Amino acid sequence: LKYNIYCICDEIYEKLIYDNAKHLSLASLSDEIKEKIITINGVSKSYAMTGWRIGYAAGSEEIIKGMSNIQGHSTSNPNSIAQKASVEALKGKQDAIEEMRKAFDERRKYMVKRLKEINGVTCLTPAGAFYAFPNIRKILDRGIEYNGKKIDNSFDLSCFILKEIEVALIPGSAFEAEGYLRLSYATSMEDIKEGLDRLENLLK
Repeated sequence: LKYNIYCICDEIYEKLIYDNAKHLSLASLSDEIKEKIITINGVSKSYAMTGWRIGYAAGSEEIIKGMSNIQGHSTSNPNSIAQKASVEALKGKQDAIEEMRKAFDERRKYMVKRLKEINGVTCLTPAGAFYAFPNIRKILDRGIEYNGKKIDNSFDLSCFILKEIEVALIPGSAFEAEGYLRLSYATSMEDIKEGLDRLENLLK
């Protein structure tokens, strides 16, 4: 408010949080703050409707009208079936979300525990979403050689892991966080266990 700037709040993971954390929308703090907030959300994460490509935004009438004008001339609208299905997801029973959140929570704890057991890896426990973001700087310091080249960055390490053990993950450099890797636990526990077994054997 002091500097009269707008804030875009991405709340796509608002329902996928753990350890009794409570989601707080910035726009709910006051009417004055609300006027400077553009809240964006969607059905991709909490409702597992990634392929439906439905998102939405909330903000002041002036801002939303401007966004609609730009969007209307940039892309066509999402198909009507996806729109109707998303409305039903938002208005319908929410029990399935809690079941999914509990499953993610179990996988989250397991993945972080296993990552911490790998020599040279540290990992904070994520408070939301479905990704772990381990620090692998000590792994890079080993100077692992692959194809005649020393691996000294997260991109090369992720390529090495993919080629050697067929485990796909994302280098931290993709998020301006060199020295880290991103792993997703939005898959079965069986696949998570198998992937981590392979990773531990490769990096031990």
